[in-house]
Amino acid sequence: MSKDFSRSRRVGEQLQRDLALLIQNEIKDPRLGMVTVSAVEVSRDMAYAKVYIMMSGADDETKASLGILNKAAGFLRHTLSKSTNMRTMPKLQFYHDKTMEHGANLSALIEHAVTTDKEKAADRDEEQDKENE
Repeated sequence: MSKDFSRSRRVGEQLQRDLALLIQNEIKDPRLGMVTVSAVEVSRDMAYAKVYIMMSGADDETKASLGILNKAAGFLRHTLSKSTNMRTMPKLQFYHDKTMEHGANLSALIEHAVTTDKEKAADRDEEQDKENE
């Protein structure tokens, strides 16, 4: 098998799909907001899995949701072990995925740079028009 699609990657993708369904259907905590499982990184020895989640809301809500999910990690791990065909189920640890926030910040910076470049170009055009008159 090629290195591009290793076993840990395949397991991570399967866990991502299964965890998304489990969190949606089995966790009934009203404090838990809308959660999206964005990625799962499984260690090479299949002992640990980092689960990256995205959610909308303030930092307080995010921390509360992470706490809820980390407390429910044992339940989720047990439920996953029943539905999968793996010899050992990795220990789950949940982390906040900040890629959307970073992407929004970069988009805002790019937009700001483009508008300032357009303003500078417009100012230069006005100065050239005055010089030509």
